[in-house]
Amino acid sequence: MTEADLLLVAAKELDAADPLAGFRDSFLEADGVHSYLDGNSLGRPLRATSDRLQDFVRHQWGGRLIRGWDEQWLDLPQRIGDALGAAALGAAPGQCTVADSTTVLLYKLARAAVAARPGRTEIVLDADNFPTDRYVMEGIARECGLTLRWVPTAYDGGVTAEAVAAAVGPQTALAVFSHVAYRSGYLADAQAITAVVQAAGGLVLWDLCHSAGAVPAQLDGWNVDYAVGCSYKYLNGGPGAPAWAYVAARHQEEFSQPIQGWLGSADPFGMAQGYVPAPGIRRLVSGTPPVLGMLPMQDMIALVAEAGIDAIRAKSVALTEYALTAVDKLLAPHGVVVASPREAERRGSHVTIDHPAFKAVTAALWEQGIIPDYRNPSGIRLGLSPLSTSFEETYLGIAAITAELAR
Repeated sequence: MTEADLLLVAAKELDAADPLAGFRDSFLEADGVHSYLDGNSLGRPLRATSDRLQDFVRHQWGGRLIRGWDEQWLDLPQRIGDALGAAALGAAPGQCTVADSTTVLLYKLARAAVAARPGRTEIVLDADNFPTDRYVMEGIARECGLTLRWVPTAYDGGVTAEAVAAAVGPQTALAVFSHVAYRSGYLADAQAITAVVQAAGGLVLWDLCHSAGAVPAQLDGWNVDYAVGCSYKYLNGGPGAPAWAYVAARHQEEFSQPIQGWLGSADPFGMAQGYVPAPGIRRLVSGTPPVLGMLPMQDMIALVAEAGIDAIRAKSVALTEYALTAVDKLLAPHGVVVASPREAERRGSHVTIDHPAFKAVTAALWEQGIIPDYRNPSGIRLGLSPLSTSFEETYLGIAAITAELAR
């Protein structure tokens, strides 16, 4: 048997033994797609979500009309936040909420953190953080007269506690890092890095966009100050779904809301003159909750809770280990290099591989119903969403990349 044959046999055996395999039936299939390896950018929709959306339009929105706000819609951001905190984030109730986009929440949290550290002049972040994180911090630094201090990172790695320790100091107001690096998939030691920043007197804001729902977090246990994440990757909330934010209970009463809106006020329907912030996590809210956008999140959060985040992580590790083996055997002979950590404990749920031809290869693959993710300058990300991706699907994607390079 060839290497490819052996890898396919192994994939089928792994799928047969996979305790989470049954969850794949919960997701809608896309016509003509044979291998979807982009769940780290946009997760597949759940079958339950289609039913939920139709039911909402017909019975809740259509049936209850404006009464729905008082009956349940106004409470949705906190209810969903608490459910997410329990299922995937290690956060006790009252510290998570759903609101706005990741970009807006990054601004709110970072601006509040800077205000909570008056007299300090620096924001620390890594040079390979996601562009939005960098751009928002650039804007806040310009707005507040602060300096950005950059932490260097390895191309196939990410931010480490040692590198952060060399960057923070008495002028550090805030440090902003990603739990899983968007390009390399590097999984940061959030607990150790948080402790380093806090020892210097600064606050930490973690971006969990590329980990929430696939990699366990312990925001309370790690003593995190603030966290934010999107909901359309491993949380399968759909394109443009609202983001979520975490503010540790100890910071909530000092949280200075930079975008003061009516629903974040203490008495929204009092319509009083002058803004008074709401108690607790609700003060993070600004405007009317995006109710329609929040509906799909509930189905995936429930699925994560049912499967268990630790079991999901075990499947993620197994998928990425299999992908690395297949890359080494099939793609390395064509000059493909791995640009992600090989140590499972330092890797999220996607693997990045590099080759100069990958931009053209990706376009050709999409035409065949093989959907990986391309990232400049020359990387394909193999996004392996644990509950919806099979080992055989992973094999088919890597085999198709091999065939395109062989052409």
